[in-house]
Amino acid sequence: MNIPEGFVVMVVHGPEIFDRGDVAWLMEKIVPRRVIVAGVMARTAAEESGLPLEFIAQPPSRVICGLDGQVFLANRGKTTLSGRIFGNIVASRLGESGLVHLECSSRTIYCWNNGNKKLAGILAGLTGFEETELRSTVNLKENVREIQGCIPGEAVYVNGIVIGRATAEVVVLQSTGSLIEPIFGLDPKPPGLEKVSRGRNFDISTAWCKSGPLRSAAPQMKDRILSKGRVLVIDHCGHEVYARIPEDCCGVLAIGDDTTGVCGHICSHRGIPVLGIVDGDRDVIIPSAFAPGSVVMEIIAERDDDVGKEIARNVPDVPIVWDEWVGEIIRYLDKRMRIIIDLREEI
Repeated sequence: MNIPEGFVVMVVHGPEIFDRGDVAWLMEKIVPRRVIVAGVMARTAAEESGLPLEFIAQPPSRVICGLDGQVFLANRGKTTLSGRIFGNIVASRLGESGLVHLECSSRTIYCWNNGNKKLAGILAGLTGFEETELRSTVNLKENVREIQGCIPGEAVYVNGIVIGRATAEVVVLQSTGSLIEPIFGLDPKPPGLEKVSRGRNFDISTAWCKSGPLRSAAPQMKDRILSKGRVLVIDHCGHEVYARIPEDCCGVLAIGDDTTGVCGHICSHRGIPVLGIVDGDRDVIIPSAFAPGSVVMEIIAERDDDVGKEIARNVPDVPIVWDEWVGEIIRYLDKRMRIIIDLREEI
């Protein structure tokens, strides 16, 4: 069964589908007209693949809604169940528009909500995957969120911030005003819950929620590119790096343990060093990696939030020499911190 070359658009989600080589294989088999990487955390793996891709930092459902023609979603869940659950959620957001979902973890083409059956059949023929028709079952309620497919003990996060660890396969959260309340299945991490909303009205039903590691593979390291430029400040929202990073970025000030890990991972393959301000409450959600010139300092008797904001207020709005600036911060904080990672070439 053949599909015309350049006929279909493939929307890709998640880093694992790149790390396992699925995207390259699918592009060879299907020859899509466009390949669009949705979301945020797949981008590092996608860029490392060297494939011709487009990037839209929005959830897959929004990306698909904005496209015309024949479109399908390609994903590889951490398990076959989590892969199907993810498709269920995306299909629920698309409603009766339907969704064709190619799931690599189970080698299945799901045709959700009477989606394009012809396209699903063609994809099944090209890939050898099994074709299945399903109806989405997620009940989307305002200010309520179910995170399904969790493995008890793994980190759960909202908008890139760890809010606790799963105690069941389903975690239920509710938001009221600026308060996020765990209803079921979560051993909460109060500082994380507090940081997500930051005192603002917050609807958990529209937030980016996930459990488990953001990526299982380590990033490819790249030599440092700029020694002088602007410093980007990322405060407990590591997933914002791609959207905010300036062209002349010489380094990133990352505030918070998990944020430092995410920024280090993302920036290492771009050769951008990180100055991480941490206080030792990190959850392992991504393999640690830092570009040359990076320094991670642990605050001894204060909160990383407070010290990080103190440093952030004094980040120059003009280009600086990264190594000189980092040295100034180290001398300024002195005995208030201890250095736990130091990748400066000259000390």
